[in-house]
Amino acid sequence: MSLEQNINGAIKTAMLAKAEAELRALRAIKAAVLVAKTAEGAPSELSEADELKLLQKLAKQRKDSLDIFRQQNREDLAKKEEEELAVIERYLPKQMDEAELRTALQGIIASTGASSPADMGKVMGAATKQLAGKADGKIISALVKELLTK
Repeated sequence: MSLEQNINGAIKTAMLAKAEAELRALRAIKAAVLVAKTAEGAPSELSEADELKLLQKLAKQRKDSLDIFRQQNREDLAKKEEEELAVIERYLPKQMDEAELRTALQGIIASTGASSPADMGKVMGAATKQLAGKADGKIISALVKELLTK
């Protein structure tokens, strides 16, 4: 079942349950999917990878907004972003914890033959493909840098 079909069913359920925060997030996802599908030159159906990128983008937007609202002491707005982020994250793959990520990155470093920080680009290229959606890019980058400078 595609993301769009899942979202449509979830919207109906959220409407019946009068779950305002969930409905807001689901509508945002649906709008993003429609924009992506109607973009010039876009395929009529999004691939799983495209759907994943779209969800990651929405989650990142919420996280960035959340940080800004917290810095400005706007807990009312931060709460809304937090609620929407929780709904969006339900449609993303489970995120790896630091230990799992460190193990996966050590394997990638070994397979690419990287040995110094100069090889970071090579490792990051492989890591972003292999770990797409399973970990935040900033965390991957920081761990790769740490592992390569040891």
